[in-house]
Amino acid sequence: MTGAGSGPHGAPFSGRVGWGAAPAVVVVDLVAAYTEPDGPFFLGDAATAERVTGGCDAVVAAARAGGHPVVWTVVRYAADLADAGFFAAKVPALSCFAEGAPGDWGRLVLDPAPGETLLAKQHASAFAGTSLAATLRARGVDTVVVTGVSTSGCVRATATDALAAGFRPVVVADACADRDAGVHARNLADLDAKYADVADLPSTVTQLSTPEV
Repeated sequence: MTGAGSGPHGAPFSGRVGWGAAPAVVVVDLVAAYTEPDGPFFLGDAATAERVTGGCDAVVAAARAGGHPVVWTVVRYAADLADAGFFAAKVPALSCFAEGAPGDWGRLVLDPAPGETLLAKQHASAFAGTSLAATLRARGVDTVVVTGVSTSGCVRATATDALAAGFRPVVVADACADRDAGVHARNLADLDAKYADVADLPSTVTQLSTPEV
């Protein structure tokens, strides 16, 4: 979104990692808990929920058209939250993702295609304690396109860890969302300055629609 040397952080920041030759899309936690009005993590209004769902749908469709991998993440815990660590202590509402919890809040709102990876995680980052990095490397992936919810939480953590794991992170501004528009915007600006390239939806769709050579 911003060029090298621009943006709120000034000249030392906002360089570009760019796109590699082999992208994959990671759809982070796009589940009913965020998109339904009575969900414990509802995004605040129907328009925001529709925007992020539509944005993710467009990015996934482009990845499929280009023959690029798509990975879906959900949060899953044991019934007693024994595998949640202190994350559930900090965010008690995460109990909605425990086995047997009422409401089925962890159900995806878009459908993975046959053969697409569904990854269960227990922490904010899709890389923390999971096989995601190995799965991507086995597919020859060099660029991780991050979408989903929420911008300040699991999207940010996933993008930051993608960079640390040696991937080129791209966060799609119109395919992620948060419960507060200001928090969403500030986190996108900070990610773009330090940890990822933030891209708009049209350019991402164009990039992903191109098959690998």
